[in-house]
Amino acid sequence: MQIEFIVERNKIMDKIGFIGLGIMGTPMALNLLKHQADLHVYDVRESLSDRLVSEGAVKSDPSTIGSTCSVIFLMLPSGGIVKEVLFGEEGVCAGLVPGTVVCDMSSVAPEDSLYCSRLLREKGCGFLDAPVSGGEPKAVDGTLSFMAGGDDATFQKVLPYLEMMGSSALLVGDTGTGSIAKLANQIIVNMTIASVSEAFVFATKAGADPEKVYKAIRGGLAGSAVLDAKLPMILERNFVPGGPIYINHKDIKNVVEEAHLIGTPIPLTSQLFEIMQAMKVRGHMGEDHCGIVKYFENLADCKVQKRDD
Repeated sequence: MQIEFIVERNKIMDKIGFIGLGIMGTPMALNLLKHQADLHVYDVRESLSDRLVSEGAVKSDPSTIGSTCSVIFLMLPSGGIVKEVLFGEEGVCAGLVPGTVVCDMSSVAPEDSLYCSRLLREKGCGFLDAPVSGGEPKAVDGTLSFMAGGDDATFQKVLPYLEMMGSSALLVGDTGTGSIAKLANQIIVNMTIASVSEAFVFATKAGADPEKVYKAIRGGLAGSAVLDAKLPMILERNFVPGGPIYINHKDIKNVVEEAHLIGTPIPLTSQLFEIMQAMKVRGHMGEDHCGIVKYFENLADCKVQKRDD
């Protein structure tokens, strides 16, 4: 079912936990605070928690969040970290109360989501895998899209808070399908960035003005949200991460492993993974994923950038 958030927002009384205050997590948590959520936050980097405290949040720890919050959001770098935060010695489950709902918005492998769901349900708790699309800009302005996996009752309990952080959500199916949808999204986004990079290195090397090429083609079939978001950054040589390569590299690795597990050939995505491996060797993993252009620039010995008038 597709949910468009046009309904009136109601005051929610749940205590909300939010763990993981990185590039995406901080603006998402701030949007919860803007809607007067009773928010309890944790990040291993205390300075990030302190910023949220200055905006009205309560600084906490995973175990206390587990024992006091009825809805808990996770926005963490990997499935391994998600499992450690939930099930580690001083993790969320150390004090978890039956009936609590955990919503993992991290980008993880479907098997990670299934594992977390099984252990949490054994404790009488709900679980939703609900990764996001939109990157940092949409996290900031509260227009993220959520792709969720789980049962409808759990989705409905979390929905009012998703409404505070995003503009739409879709319950894709059972547990793990949100993570599958996110991996499919990552194939398309990162493959499109690679295609845009290759195309504009080609155009630049051939002598065309890349900015004029962009303006000429963006209104046609080659136009896309990815092209409009990332090509201007490339032209400005702005590689400050909204979506860092290392996160996308992890996601594409999960795609490759999942595809091998289910027996699905992915020749193009496999090549994309190797391109990202080359970026890792060259030390570019902390840059925005539009930095993939540097792989193609290195091959062609040219640079895609604005020209002086």
